[in-house]
Amino acid sequence: MKKTIIISAIALCFSIANVNATPITEKIETNTYEYFFKVNSFCVSIAKGDLETVQKLIARGADINEKSNGMTPVMYAAKFNRTDILKLLIAQGANLKAKSDKKMTALEYAELHGAKDAVIILKEELSKKKK
Repeated sequence: MKKTIIISAIALCFSIANVNATPITEKIETNTYEYFFKVNSFCVSIAKGDLETVQKLIARGADINEKSNGMTPVMYAAKFNRTDILKLLIAQGANLKAKSDKKMTALEYAELHGAKDAVIILKEELSKKKK
């Protein structure tokens, strides 16, 4: 008998709660955002570590100091620790002191992303240029 009364009381509470609930009739606006990151194929190849494609693009006249999405190719190589590509870009005369749109250098990107090998290479090259 007690169980029946308790179950009836619980069922009554749920039915009262459902009766008093009112649906939301307000119009909810949703915003859609589109993000576009324009990175040229040269920098994409660097980020992927595709040395062969990078060499071909340089041979075809790719600008080794042209910014793509605010960063130069040497910054992409430093950020993703692509040491072979980084050495190639340095040999081709890449500007190691250039700043990105975020006011960072290739060395700062390498340090930020933990690219230890790239940090060593960049520090060596920058110390050579100071002398």
